[in-house]
Amino acid sequence: LSAAGAQPARAAPAATYYFISDLHIGGDGALERCPFEPELVGFLREIANGPLPAELVIPGDAFGLWELTTVQGPEKPDKIIRSHPALFAQLRETGRRVKITLIPGNHDYELACVPAWKEALAEYNVDLRPVTHLLLPVGDRKIWVEHGNQHDAFNSFPDFGDPYGLPSGYFITVATVAAAGRSAERGRSPWLNDLASVYPTEEIPFWIWSNYFYREMGDLLRWFLVPFLLLFTASVVVYAGQSLQRLGILRTTFFDIRLGRRFGMAGRLVDWVIWVNGVVISTLALLAIPAFFLSRDIRETLDRYGVTHAAEMKADKEKRYLAAAQAVFDADPSVAVFLYGHTHLASARRVGSRYVLNTGSWLKRLERTPTHARLMPDVYRPSYELSCFTIDAVGGGVRVRYRAIPKEAPDDLTLLQKVMILGKRRAGRQEIPAEIFIGRPAR
Repeated sequence: LSAAGAQPARAAPAATYYFISDLHIGGDGALERCPFEPELVGFLREIANGPLPAELVIPGDAFGLWELTTVQGPEKPDKIIRSHPALFAQLRETGRRVKITLIPGNHDYELACVPAWKEALAEYNVDLRPVTHLLLPVGDRKIWVEHGNQHDAFNSFPDFGDPYGLPSGYFITVATVAAAGRSAERGRSPWLNDLASVYPTEEIPFWIWSNYFYREMGDLLRWFLVPFLLLFTASVVVYAGQSLQRLGILRTTFFDIRLGRRFGMAGRLVDWVIWVNGVVISTLALLAIPAFFLSRDIRETLDRYGVTHAAEMKADKEKRYLAAAQAVFDADPSVAVFLYGHTHLASARRVGSRYVLNTGSWLKRLERTPTHARLMPDVYRPSYELSCFTIDAVGGGVRVRYRAIPKEAPDDLTLLQKVMILGKRRAGRQEIPAEIFIGRPAR
């Protein structure tokens, strides 16, 4: 285990710990707004009136400093604070009763590099600790707390604290997310403001295409394409049915559609479009044979070089966090919980008798939902999961509680988007137990 940036356990632990992360407050343009600020202020007010002594720990990405490019260095604290006066007033008030501890993530790495941040945050009773991880005592056990970016090759820092040792993720964020924030209000709707919520990042091209089609495309062009795409989908069904009829598999004439006989010129036009689509489908079917072998060979080549598709990349990332947690558990049997954020997906996974927790994110979540007509772009449905873990010592063990602060998702889908996914269920999320109990360490 690397000792760089480590913070030893403190002698006076809190009785109750609260953990939230990945708030990403601040940024250029539309990113300056914080849509969950009322819920965050309410949460801070709530814990101030809760059991004491208590400590709120924010393990990274409290601020979106990579996304804030219009001011630099010591000016950034002033910009963030001026933009969110109610939030910082509540931080000051809550901090009088509850200890508030903040460590840097990757998006707010400047917290570890610019001394002005520590002084500015101290004015609001926030204790900034410019370290890679904390080790917090809870009863006779410990909680390992980090942001998690150090296990992500695109966002890890080779020399923590060096303001010039920036990973590739920084340059990608500045070039995309910050630029999107500045451009968000130029469109027909500020959908670009949600770029930071797209996860994994491999989804970004599909998300951009979806929003272009449903929001930015000219109305006449869109409503010309919609019936064409729907008719092409229907043509695939008709073509498949006719093929099965000719092969004798289907003993029916149902798919011998001749609309021109019944609907005149309009019907003949539809018949012609279906015929043209049939020619296109036949061509694509022939091309699919060499395309299959080509794609398989490309996939084998990418596998040799360790490049995989998005689902496998996501699984590989999760394996790295579990491996990092296992290394911590092996090195120190008193550590009961390994807690991190960074990937924006709240979770609680058991490793032996201990747990690995991900604090999720307070940003909007975007769930990719396939449409009923598969040629139509997928729709990204918004939701929120404002996650909070509470950890305390109970009965000689460690109790972990999870809850999501309620927040209604904005009703910002267009009518066409709603029609295209009408009746579609949301994908199931990983269930996190409301309460987990971790017993005493083995003697």
